[in-house]
Amino acid sequence: MPMSHLDGLAAYITASPSSFHAAAEAARLLAAAGFVSVAETDRFPAEPGGYVLVRDGSVLAWRIPDRLAEPSFRIVGAHTDSPGFTLKPRPTSSRLGWQQAGMEVYGGPLPNAWLDREFGLAGRLVDGAGDATLVQTGPLLRIPQVAPHLDRSVHERLVLDRQQHLHPVFAVGRPEADLVDVVASLAGLSADEVFGHDLVAFVTEPPATFGLDGELFASPRLDNLASVHAGVTAISAATDPGAVTVLACFDHEEVGSASATGASGPLLESVLARVGEALGWSLQEAAAARARSLLVSADAGHVVHPNYPQLHDPDHLPLPNAGPLIKFNANQRYATDALGEAAWRRACGAAGVPTQDFVSNNAVPCGSTIGPLSATRLGIRTVDVGIGLLSMHSARELCGVRDPGWLAQAMRAFYASS
Repeated sequence: MPMSHLDGLAAYITASPSSFHAAAEAARLLAAAGFVSVAETDRFPAEPGGYVLVRDGSVLAWRIPDRLAEPSFRIVGAHTDSPGFTLKPRPTSSRLGWQQAGMEVYGGPLPNAWLDREFGLAGRLVDGAGDATLVQTGPLLRIPQVAPHLDRSVHERLVLDRQQHLHPVFAVGRPEADLVDVVASLAGLSADEVFGHDLVAFVTEPPATFGLDGELFASPRLDNLASVHAGVTAISAATDPGAVTVLACFDHEEVGSASATGASGPLLESVLARVGEALGWSLQEAAAARARSLLVSADAGHVVHPNYPQLHDPDHLPLPNAGPLIKFNANQRYATDALGEAAWRRACGAAGVPTQDFVSNNAVPCGSTIGPLSATRLGIRTVDVGIGLLSMHSARELCGVRDPGWLAQAMRAFYASS
């Protein structure tokens, strides 16, 4: 199970170089599992079965059971975006004979991890009619690091100015070259047909296992495509629990989720309300359904770093291949409470999946997830979980080979719970 799941995860990540690709690929996988595409402009169906909706870089899926025990939802939430770089509106510049790309920093990447690493561009092009075309290049760009012969200080301390030092090169001696034209040609368009673009950088090196017995997995965008893929796998295989099962994968988590397709936006709330309306729920029944519901916010967490142990809580030191994490924070950076914790532990027990606890060192600031945002917007009890990583927000992250499959198994058991 772990390795076959891992193969599927590697294929999903490779097919998902941008949030738009991640949403489209998730929808394709769900369609292959029998889910029917629904547009937001359609009337939502009431018939039992699986349905999937894509808006931009977000994807939502739900399954209506043959028999609804009482109005309620079982929801898994994740996000499709990853930190990195976004192409600026007028991206092409020439300097000292080099052609370079103007990139804007997206979220909180580790810029040093992108140095001397070939990457491509992926995302969508929009034409004058408003039609979007997904596109991706091969290896096209590279951010070259300065040689130590020219700057001895890099041996001691690497300082990268985000405006000056993160301009990738893509050509030399080609002042006529235009990046948008290059990408547009892959989509069968000319540059003057492109009225807008949303293009991000993605590392082209494929995922791979490594380590003494191949027990470690290195890949771009594990945060958070590992959770999206686990959710797709779980809802596709989930047995009927007598509740409406939902998968909600949002864009823009890495920049705060405050967008029309982010977790702070209205998308999930609207879908839940429309599903309830299609099923004939009254306002009272819809409110009661939320009170009975549970949301699992699945995002990446941290395993203990052997070179930086002082940054971790000394009594909570999770490791790869020891199970998904339950994430705790007293200041509500994670939404886990004891009732949500107990429900997730029951699901893991039913699936035969080990669990680990994660809590931050009190002296180290804690990140956050869609969990508290969704809980605040929806009023649904939420528990924060996820696989543990090293090198989070790097261009190439690391996890144990067993943990992604275990996360999917636990999600499937959660969906099946009443």
